[in-house]
Amino acid sequence: MFYYSLPIIFKHTSLLTINELLAISVSLFFILFISSPQPNPISETNSPSTSFYHHLYSAWCGNQSLWKVFWPFFILLNFSLVLIDYYAKSGILTVSSWDTLHFVLIIPIAWWGISIWRNSSRTSSRLWIALARLISIGIVFEYIIKIYIRIDLPRVFFNCQELMLDYGGCF
Repeated sequence: MFYYSLPIIFKHTSLLTINELLAISVSLFFILFISSPQPNPISETNSPSTSFYHHLYSAWCGNQSLWKVFWPFFILLNFSLVLIDYYAKSGILTVSSWDTLHFVLIIPIAWWGISIWRNSSRTSSRLWIALARLISIGIVFEYIIKIYIRIDLPRVFFNCQELMLDYGGCF
C-alpha cells in the first residue's frame, strides 16, 4: 500500500504533507480505538476439512478470527497492488490495463473491508481491532489517491514515452 502513490502525492502536489498524513492517521486510529468493541476471541472449532468457500462465508458472517481474515488477503492485496503499479511504471501494462486491474480488485477489497469490520471483535486486543480497521480505511484512501493520480497526474506515474499504443491515456 502506498508504495508508489504517496511519493507522487508528496513530491508533485501540495495536497498533503507527511506531517498532515501522520496527524490524520493518528487521530483516526485514536477514534477507532475508542469506538472499537470489546474483544471476544473465538474458540477454534473449525475442522480441517472445511472448504475454502466455507471459510469465505464464515468470514463474511463474522465467525472467523480476525487474523484469519486480515493477513491472507492483506499480503495478497499488497503484492497485487505493488506488482500492478510496477508493471505500469515499467511500461508493460498500458493505462487502460492498469485501470481494468484496479477495477477488478474493487469487489474483493469491499468484501475484505466488510469482513474486517464484522470479524474485528474476534481478537484479543482493542489495539488489533483499531489497526485492522485503520488499514481497511487506508485501502479506500489508496484507491482515492490512485484515482487522483490517474486523472490529474498520469504523465508522472505512467511511462508515457514508451506507451505507443495507449498514449492517449496519458492526457
